[in-house]
Amino acid sequence: MLQAQRSSQRVVARRLRESSVQLGRWQSQRSYASSSEPYDAVIIGGGPGGYVAAIKAAQLGLRTACIEKRGALGGTCLNVGCIPSKSLLNNSHLYHQAQHDFAKRGIDVPEVKLNLDQMLKAKEQSVTALTKGIETLFKQNKVDYIKGTASFLSSNKLSVALNDGGSTEVEGKNIVIATGSEVAPFPGGGIVIDEQQIVSSTGALELTKVPEKMVVIGGGIIGLEMGSVWSRLGAQVTVVEFLGAIGGVGIDEEVAKQFQRILGKQGMKFMLNTKVLSAEKKDGKVFIKTEAAKGGKEDTLEADVVLVSVGRRPVTEGLNLDKIGVEVDNKGRIVIDDQYNTTVQGIKCIGDVTFGPMLAHKAEEEGIAAAEYLKSGHGHVNYNAIPSVVYTYPEVAWVGKTEQELKAVGVQYKIGKFPFAANSRAKTNLDTEGQVKFLTEKETDRILGVHIIGPNAGEMIAEAVLAIEYGASAEDIARTSHAHPTLSEAFKEAAMAAYQKAIHF
Repeated sequence: MLQAQRSSQRVVARRLRESSVQLGRWQSQRSYASSSEPYDAVIIGGGPGGYVAAIKAAQLGLRTACIEKRGALGGTCLNVGCIPSKSLLNNSHLYHQAQHDFAKRGIDVPEVKLNLDQMLKAKEQSVTALTKGIETLFKQNKVDYIKGTASFLSSNKLSVALNDGGSTEVEGKNIVIATGSEVAPFPGGGIVIDEQQIVSSTGALELTKVPEKMVVIGGGIIGLEMGSVWSRLGAQVTVVEFLGAIGGVGIDEEVAKQFQRILGKQGMKFMLNTKVLSAEKKDGKVFIKTEAAKGGKEDTLEADVVLVSVGRRPVTEGLNLDKIGVEVDNKGRIVIDDQYNTTVQGIKCIGDVTFGPMLAHKAEEEGIAAAEYLKSGHGHVNYNAIPSVVYTYPEVAWVGKTEQELKAVGVQYKIGKFPFAANSRAKTNLDTEGQVKFLTEKETDRILGVHIIGPNAGEMIAEAVLAIEYGASAEDIARTSHAHPTLSEAFKEAAMAAYQKAIHF
């Protein structure tokens, strides 16, 4: 009898433990939403657009959930894009300075050694700290964070395959698609990325040794940044670009030429107007076949590592968009109106997965605007005031129109330039490459575009963005006091040059 009682007690105890485990799992997944209690807003994707949309929606009083399959918030930008690449760019620049620049500044360093393992570790520490920071923000703003992969069951209901196993259904009065973008494969399939010798931008962040020779296919922002990192660390880098200029879409032609010249002085080589046909791995090397963009004799390049950087494409696979009738265009982008509505009522879309430049800060602004539309029916993003930055050294930054764009539509404009070589702070810092360039409407003096190549360009462009956002003229900037001595005085002087005449040049 006693033995039977003890056996029964053990069974009860085991069941209680199992129930406790199940309860813990249920609480960690929070049951999320039932059909009788839909969320006000469900965001699919936890990248810069998605997590910002979720936080803003919650701040506006909407009951909000964010579904992210990666298991870490921040999207491509934070995990394998903007943030880790900037860590490597900064630290590789310091290494390069110590090798090639310190001596002329009166800093004698007997021996400089590269500790690549530590450099990569510092990168990962930055990423981890920031992803955990977003989770904290979710908790502070009461956003439910669901780790899993979402697909549409209907226009207001999602099935979520949970990362920890099992699945759940999540219902939302409004759903925002913010699934971002992914590395685009090489056109035609002639090159297969293995993330070892033939790498994407993700693999380029993880190389365990400095290649002797690297070929970068694509001279846009990502290719130039990652090529710059490995060039500073000792690789012989050759950039192969199909177009006739580097920098990608939106860069001013004059600035692109100056940019190429400066990077060339740093040791990077460029093959413009060149088409890549294929890449073959053989005997520990990669052999890349090329020809002129317009056709011609084939050539072969040899490399230890090849970086394929030919763009990115929207991520929509697995969402079941066709099941609910969400329309996509011929580039795979989700079609939206000016309030981020898709072709299905109650479903909005923001960020890389729809139109416009694939930039984290563009997605963030759309995330805020989309949340505001959900709450009040009003939101705002000025697409003429979205800056772009290339975080090489020197940096290149721009906002607004380029000269070629203004010429194409027949706008009469004026130019104001000021070189950093004439700026006192830049000369003091022994850092005088580059210039600030203003483009203004000839009749009204309104600022149409600003293009900066030089030290601190990525920070300085914010003043230009603000000026364009508020419709400022070059005279407005010219008559605004800028602290002396600062690099920002070059910005003021370029505005003066566009309005009347610069003082110091």
